[in-house]
Amino acid sequence: MTAAGTDDVRQVAEDALAWVSAHRAGFALGEDALAADGRVDGTWKPLGELAQVCATMTRRTTPADPLHTRAVALLEFAWRQTREGELFPLLQRLEPFATYPLEVYAAFASAGFRHPAYEEGAAVVARSRGWQFTEQDPTRRLGVLKAEERSGVRRPGRARHLLRTTWLGGLPEPWTFERAAGYALTHVVFHLTDWGRADDPLPPDLARYLADWLPPWLDTCLDAQSWDLAGELLAVAATLPHPLDDVVPPDAWQRLRAAQDPTGAIREEGRETGDGEARDPGRYFTHHYHSTLLAAFAAVLTTAHPAGASAGPEGRHGRQGAPA
Repeated sequence: MTAAGTDDVRQVAEDALAWVSAHRAGFALGEDALAADGRVDGTWKPLGELAQVCATMTRRTTPADPLHTRAVALLEFAWRQTREGELFPLLQRLEPFATYPLEVYAAFASAGFRHPAYEEGAAVVARSRGWQFTEQDPTRRLGVLKAEERSGVRRPGRARHLLRTTWLGGLPEPWTFERAAGYALTHVVFHLTDWGRADDPLPPDLARYLADWLPPWLDTCLDAQSWDLAGELLAVAATLPHPLDDVVPPDAWQRLRAAQDPTGAIREEGRETGDGEARDPGRYFTHHYHSTLLAAFAAVLTTAHPAGASAGPEGRHGRQGAPA
């Protein structure tokens, strides 16, 4: 990647994470976080995504990098929203067979924020048939399995079988790619690579398949102004054992940066419409937070230091999840 291209990538990351920091209140858990009819997609999902992305940033940047400092602060903010992990056992009692609490918790656990009592309870539930036979699509099942592993529940060998039942694992005809398949394949890669935190390579056949077909898929998403999916595909490209110039269209980052508004936000799809979103903070946040987070995530992976090069927060948080 040229120096100019690297500058574009870095600027996308800085501006996007600045927006996330300025809007961190949008990720805060409200009183409905424990409600039986609460909107998980509007409470726990954004918080979990913030934790996933920031956990990776703390691993893939050096402590001297301002992005690292900002990511650590956001991670600690997110952990405080869970009352240092105390909300997870409460969620488990309310919804013992819901998987989203473990999936969110695993993001924190990967960064060293842990709650031993919750992990003990999760391990008990995970041994039940009711948990093991919950019906899920293969990509989600793979994600839950990886969340179990990060939270101390081990099921050796299952990931290999599950992988081959996913859309990506079947190496489908490339012309069958569409929006749902795109999100499925990116999440398979995220699960296999621990959201870019692991140095373990993808299976060689998957890596070759993605190297061949990511360029036209990514170009199509950029043409369609599908900025959110384009960001996820750029993150996938950064995990491949191939030169980035071989798998990323030469103007991809410039096009994504051009979609960024002056505040650093990126809309999920299309261009800013001036349709009143700015006067509705909740609606504006909903339509921008994920694509902005994923742009920052992809940018950091693209310019990443190897996993383990950072003295990030992992391992520094212990008893009952409280910072040691």
